[in-house]
Amino acid sequence: MRYAERLHERVRKTGSRLCVGLDPRPGDGGADFARNFLKQVIEETAVWAAAFKPNMAYFEAMGIDGIVLLDELLREMPEDVPVILDAKRSDIGETQKYYAQGYFERWNVDAVTLNPFLGYDSLEPFLDWEGKGVYLLAVTSNPGSADFQRQTLADGRSVFELVTALGERAKEEGRKTDVGYVVGLTNAADVLAKMPDAPLLVPGLGAQGGNLADLDAAERTAPDLINVSRGILYAGDERGFGARAKDWAEKISLAAEKTEKKS
Repeated sequence: MRYAERLHERVRKTGSRLCVGLDPRPGDGGADFARNFLKQVIEETAVWAAAFKPNMAYFEAMGIDGIVLLDELLREMPEDVPVILDAKRSDIGETQKYYAQGYFERWNVDAVTLNPFLGYDSLEPFLDWEGKGVYLLAVTSNPGSADFQRQTLADGRSVFELVTALGERAKEEGRKTDVGYVVGLTNAADVLAKMPDAPLLVPGLGAQGGNLADLDAAERTAPDLINVSRGILYAGDERGFGARAKDWAEKISLAAEKTEKKS
């Protein structure tokens, strides 16, 4: 089964497009505290999670103990929940080969985020893994995405369209890995019409203030995931992680229903 098919099936089964971001704050007690904290998050939110997304930066900040923790968590993840490793790797092809081997063979994650800035040959080591996926950074959720990603080229295209052209090339070549894109909800309104109908990983909801209506109005058929990290892990209220995840999953579904009624 291809990655996009598995993801679509998970979304159908749960009725949720929620991606639960696993971003443990290193200063809260280090790897020992994060271990129990994240295991509780995973256990309580799994029923609402279309996917889990551990962010490498938070684990790396805890040193080798953080990497050991990530390895442990990946081994214990629920088998029916896809895992996206948010690593944003970018390097020459030979180095990328070992990143791909590490993530897809040793850690057995289902998908990984990549920075496409080095070009197509830097992506190729990730493109022939059956059942796996990659998400290329296309339009990120930070204001600085305007510096490069949303700039207009002389031929009228935006820079992020050069990124999507790489994914379309992989599709045309029949590569085994599914290619999707990271599109920040805060900057999505003017770009979704130009995005291929491929899986999207969508940060920017919750603390960053993105608007779900922009995404749902695009009427896409490929499975998309709406990431929420701080709103589940660090909401600052008395609810449990599961209750927070349920709330976000329902908000996401309700936004889609409202958009459908308007159209």
